[in-house]
Amino acid sequence: MSMVATAIGVDVGGTFTDVAAWDGHQLVIGKISTTPDQSEGVVAGAGDAIGQANLLLHGTTVATNALLERKGARTALITTDGFADVLEIGRQDRPSLYDSFADRAEALVPRKRRVSGPEGLADAEAIAVSLLWSFRRPEEEQAVRDAVVAAYPGIAVSLSSRVAPEFREFERTSTTVLNAYLSPVVSRYLRNLREKSRAVGLSEEILVMRSSGGLMDIEAAIELPAAILLSGPAGGVIASAEMGRALGRERLVSFDMGGTSTDVCRIDGGAPETAYRRAIDGYPCLMPSVAVHTVGAGGGSVVWVDPGGALRVGPRSAGATPGPACYGRGGTEAAVSDADLLIGRLAPNLAGGMRLDPSLARDAIGKLAERLSMTVDAAALGIAEIVEAHMERAVRSVSVEQGADPRGSALVAFGGAGGMHATALARRLDMAGVVIPPHAGVFSALGLLLSPPRVDLSLSVGNGASLDDQVSTLGDAAIRRLEDTGSKAVEVVTSVDVRYRGQSHETTIPYRVGEGRAVLEERFHEAHRAMNGFARVGDPIETLTVRAAALGAPVLRWTDLDEVTPEGDERLGHRTVLTVKGEVEANVWWRPGLAAGAEIVGPAVIEEPEATVWVAQGERAVVHPSGALEVEW
Repeated sequence: MSMVATAIGVDVGGTFTDVAAWDGHQLVIGKISTTPDQSEGVVAGAGDAIGQANLLLHGTTVATNALLERKGARTALITTDGFADVLEIGRQDRPSLYDSFADRAEALVPRKRRVSGPEGLADAEAIAVSLLWSFRRPEEEQAVRDAVVAAYPGIAVSLSSRVAPEFREFERTSTTVLNAYLSPVVSRYLRNLREKSRAVGLSEEILVMRSSGGLMDIEAAIELPAAILLSGPAGGVIASAEMGRALGRERLVSFDMGGTSTDVCRIDGGAPETAYRRAIDGYPCLMPSVAVHTVGAGGGSVVWVDPGGALRVGPRSAGATPGPACYGRGGTEAAVSDADLLIGRLAPNLAGGMRLDPSLARDAIGKLAERLSMTVDAAALGIAEIVEAHMERAVRSVSVEQGADPRGSALVAFGGAGGMHATALARRLDMAGVVIPPHAGVFSALGLLLSPPRVDLSLSVGNGASLDDQVSTLGDAAIRRLEDTGSKAVEVVTSVDVRYRGQSHETTIPYRVGEGRAVLEERFHEAHRAMNGFARVGDPIETLTVRAAALGAPVLRWTDLDEVTPEGDERLGHRTVLTVKGEVEANVWWRPGLAAGAEIVGPAVIEEPEATVWVAQGERAVVHPSGALEVEW
């Protein structure tokens, strides 16, 4: 379909690249296989869906992949004399408390390239500068940068006073090194994408999804690539929150099961849980991000047998090429999609036009079944059970382990494979139900259209100004930074990191200027009790870091989308589906043909162009006017 669109969102996953375009009146969606050079798939996917766009919004895994594959730049670190080894000293903790063989991630900067001045760094491709007191005296790092640029013109330089102006030299240095390490890779990719977009007449204006769930312009992403390390999963989380508010559901867990991984995130009060301190592949990062937990369990996750004879799933993925065995692209290893196909949840002829080969899936799973002395059907059901157990642990990590009870929450399931495993997962956790959003197979791309332009700033508290003055000053700075990119701020969200005196960890508490210290203390006690099971009311507290996020207006709001209008026949027939209780005859429905208020009683399969939903026996799905499926039991 050819149209002139106001904006197009393109989200790149490990297996598929998803597209959602909005022209102010109509939503157009598409999906293609992810290409080795992500920019090729982005431009091709956008071109297939539309002819032209005024604005390209992009969720990418380029930074994540560069870190996971250790393909970043040759990086040097300039730091205060005596602190060159802080990256290796770290904290007095271990990656795995009871595993004596578990080691910390190897430092991204070798010892020979950690220095206290700009001399002797000619072989470096990027330089991180992290001085001990930079969060209080940024001018010292700026002077170092000037000297570095004079000695090595054109080199990428990251300053900790710009990247993460917070106390704790280890975490600040780690974040700055991450930023420098990723900078050349991300810069090359984004500039290349802009050139390719320009060459085919697509938009020259590109905004990139940042980990915190907002959009940043391309130059800001080049300067702060550490801010897009979780760019990929953020779009779906934002879309889940927006849809939840429209449906009157403010307690949710977003569940994005794609081809390579599954991403989950808790949403409370209509807003995603945000993390300000987390480790990514073992490296501490202070960039704010939606608090996504990722497991290597997707439709393309490879199934294998461990040395002890146990069936395992993931984390390795078959990817888009060759993909699961049933794709017929040369893959011979069994994957989760092969099991879903044999069980009957997945159809051989997908609605999107892709053909899957059951015989290839049976051959691949049959090899595993023979090793385990099982039938092929039992092995296929076992694969589904195992992948659902992996995902159950992921949901527990963002709910139970964080002091939140999942039983009052609904599971928002999307991604190409999410709907096939959602109800089994939700029922394992006794959750309140499942919501399958419209356009579930490209929901993260739709989330890009629903995401606002955003600037995140932080600063560790000084001893001079009052807390209100510091929060106000930082909020104003965030507004100015956002307006410098051409967006008008419509909301400013501020918060403060708080702890009991003597504690070594903080809790981030929402706070607006003028609310007063008593309100801040009360909120902190409540949050501490929810997270840790107790509060020390009356004990003195400390405020350490203030935070501000300035948000602009998104391209699209959920209420802008039209209510569901049925297209085509709603019934596609029936097929046999294998369950742990035996074979059942399931009705097959065409989701675009379902009218608002329609009720589907399981066992049933609901197909759409980009995804499939399995409704088990004893479950029922009702179509919301927005097109969302609300499943209960």
